[in-house]
Amino acid sequence: MSPAGLPDDAYPFPWIRVVDDFLAGLEESGEIEVFDEGEEVGRVYAFFITGAKLDHLLGVAARVAALPVVPAGAFAVVTDDDAEEIGRGRRVKL
Repeated sequence: MSPAGLPDDAYPFPWIRVVDDFLAGLEESGEIEVFDEGEEVGRVYAFFITGAKLDHLLGVAARVAALPVVPAGAFAVVTDDDAEEIGRGRRVKL
């Protein structure tokens, strides 16, 4: 969610960059793989991680959700390559 009262030229979602940097660090350390660039899906922003067992990926998602800049209400969607659309799958509260 974009903070109110931002100047017109300000990036409205600075928390996305923080999450991107956090995930990039985990990828560089070999802990996970970032599958694709994040993107807006409906009213949410999705990040795509893979390269580890499900429990570990959910743990990473929980760590992302706990970052102080991430808006409340973050969740994970467990899916696979066969999903018909982005965001389809089992929703997991973080």
